[in-house]
Amino acid sequence: MSDPRADSAPFPQSPVVPATLEGLAPLTFRCRKGIACWNACCSNIDIALTPVDIVRLKQHLGLASWDFLKDYTVPYEMEKDGLAGVKLRPVDGGSACRFMTAEGCSVYDDRPTACRYYPVALLAMRKQDEAFDRQYYAIVREAHCLGHAEPRTQTIDAYRAEQGVVAYDEAARGWRQLILKKKSSGPTIGKPSKRSLELFFMTCYDVDRFRAFVASEAFAGVFDLPDEELRAALVDDLALLQFGFRFLRQVLFGETTIALRSDSVEQRRARMAEQRARVEREAAERLARDDDEGGAFVDL
Repeated sequence: MSDPRADSAPFPQSPVVPATLEGLAPLTFRCRKGIACWNACCSNIDIALTPVDIVRLKQHLGLASWDFLKDYTVPYEMEKDGLAGVKLRPVDGGSACRFMTAEGCSVYDDRPTACRYYPVALLAMRKQDEAFDRQYYAIVREAHCLGHAEPRTQTIDAYRAEQGVVAYDEAARGWRQLILKKKSSGPTIGKPSKRSLELFFMTCYDVDRFRAFVASEAFAGVFDLPDEELRAALVDDLALLQFGFRFLRQVLFGETTIALRSDSVEQRRARMAEQRARVEREAAERLARDDDEGGAFVDL
């Protein structure tokens, strides 16, 4: 039987039922091998990846993060002129997932968050006057999916736990908070610079390149990170991601939790003073040349 609420979906042809649910809401659904729609959802994908998804998949495939990004993903704008996201690239010339096989998902143990959630949609929300985010859910009902007719009911929270998505959500929460903060702040923080957007992309998605940056002398010359904390971040991808989210809160929003080396602060101030002095000197020299040229013209 069709869901009567589907006809009132907020967007034409939207498969998302327009109802906001909490974790204790019941979910009647099961996906199993042998069901008539087996692999249908994997034949036409639009899968956004979280930083945790990228780490798990690149580890599963034995790839460096930049190679995984190049070969298996495409970037997209989460908002116009804003922060970038990453989607899974389908098969060449088609729309099917590259990990789909007749037996099912070939990377099932490390499948993306969106695949684990289906047919539930995560709705992360944050109010402007709140410092935390809230998680709500919606149900996705697509015409091809027969899993909703399966006689199995459990809460959304139980389904999330069964699919192993709880740990994924917790590990990616810092990333979602960055996105929510950027969206809720709106024009108050201004348009991100090209450098800020590049830092966001590298830190969130290209974890191996971010590791090289954190291990560099340039980073050590600015940030005073305890050796133990630095070592923990450098040897574990997920720990590095958590540090990266913290780093971005400091760089993008000024939430200072990583100490700066005092000598670096003084050096930067000295460089800025030197730069200002140079600009003022060059401006004075230009004015002097203009006066000389103007005088010569009058004399003629």
